[in-house]
Amino acid sequence: MATNKKKIFIAESMSQPGRALLRERDDIEIVEFPNMISAHDFQTMLKQQAPVHGVALGAARFGEPELQASKEIKVVTRMGVGYDSVDIPALSRRKIPLMVAGTANSPSVAEQALFMMLTLAKRAVEMHSIVKNDKWSHRLGMLPYDLFGKNVLIIGFGRIGTRTAKRCLAMEMNVLVYDPYKSAAEIKAAGCEAVSDLEPALSRADFVSIHCPKTAETVGMFNAARLKRMKPTAYLINTARGGIVDEAALHEALVSGKLAGAGLDVFEHEPPPSGHSLFDLPNVIMAPHVAGVTREAVDRMSEQTARNILSALDGEPIRQNVINQDVLG
Repeated sequence: MATNKKKIFIAESMSQPGRALLRERDDIEIVEFPNMISAHDFQTMLKQQAPVHGVALGAARFGEPELQASKEIKVVTRMGVGYDSVDIPALSRRKIPLMVAGTANSPSVAEQALFMMLTLAKRAVEMHSIVKNDKWSHRLGMLPYDLFGKNVLIIGFGRIGTRTAKRCLAMEMNVLVYDPYKSAAEIKAAGCEAVSDLEPALSRADFVSIHCPKTAETVGMFNAARLKRMKPTAYLINTARGGIVDEAALHEALVSGKLAGAGLDVFEHEPPPSGHSLFDLPNVIMAPHVAGVTREAVDRMSEQTARNILSALDGEPIRQNVINQDVLG
């Protein structure tokens, strides 16, 4: 009977592999909602469709108002790995698991981080312009750099940071890792050097690649003081979350020559406002928060998200994908 079905809200960005898994179950009813939806509209939809038992989020926020609107939520999932848009304490108070897509998009983000390092070091934008604009004779005046033998400092050694490290090691780079939550032994076993103090490590790095979550501890982590510790020849890559890097301080470091360049997939405000100060800088490359959103990653994330939902509804959530482990028995 339809009244016995579990109603699942899914963002429109969920691809077919995930939808197919949910549709195989005759006890599941799917309701689709826009990926970019206002908080008011989302709450209204939830109220109209209540009771709602599970939700697969894209960019939408989820907290106390959404919990109250949906009435019978049993699981909240993200079609990704970031969860700064979800009120975890509100979920934990109700023993509702928040689940993420595990390693589904980790290879894609690691590839984007390496791509940005290479694009900046090899001066791809300038080289393209030289050929296109008939400035061939200028090519020796802006020589590119090698990654070979350079020091890369990876901030965060989780699912993405570890994969980025592997790719950097393959480029014959020296990989330093700063992660206060990982043991030095684990980092060393991966062929990397553990650094316990971020400040002196920054002055050694030719590249810094950020792969930590956005938390109260990491917001503003790369402020003016830390950026000043970096080499003027160094590059900063952020494929993690906007807000970890102070954009005003980054702009100042880039225009004053205290930093060679930056690669940004994420911003403090998304989308960034028109005329953003970083837009016109020649030593900045940008992407619209799509590092983990390749064709393959979307399919992997969608499938994992569906499996997460079903596991929770069946009473056995996939433990390694649960963020608020305190809700597990």
